[in-house]
Amino acid sequence: MPHPVDVHVGKRIRHRRWLVGMTQQQLAESVGIKFQQIQKYETGANRVSASRLWDIADSLGVEVSFFFEGLESGSSSRETSDNVPADLLGDKEALDLVRSYYAIPENQRRRLFELARVLSDVA
Repeated sequence: MPHPVDVHVGKRIRHRRWLVGMTQQQLAESVGIKFQQIQKYETGANRVSASRLWDIADSLGVEVSFFFEGLESGSSSRETSDNVPADLLGDKEALDLVRSYYAIPENQRRRLFELARVLSDVA
């Protein structure tokens, strides 16, 4: 059974990789390993060594501490005070939505944000 910390770190690797639009193959090549190893890291099946985590952080453009953020928050099934899942970025669809949102020109993005705010108040 994978250790919860290994699962958390793996999820954070996957989230960041998705966010920057990198494939497992691209990340693997960047750090000099096979993509199957990245798959095992992302599921928590294999632990990531400190030096490998350092290389992954460098490839993904984050500090090593990024992979441990939110670890103390407990279960990923918990919800925040706004009824938003604590593991919101664990959903590929949500990450795609965020990426698409920031691709919209700023003036249109503000209007879309205001529309979403109004719609959520009505619901």
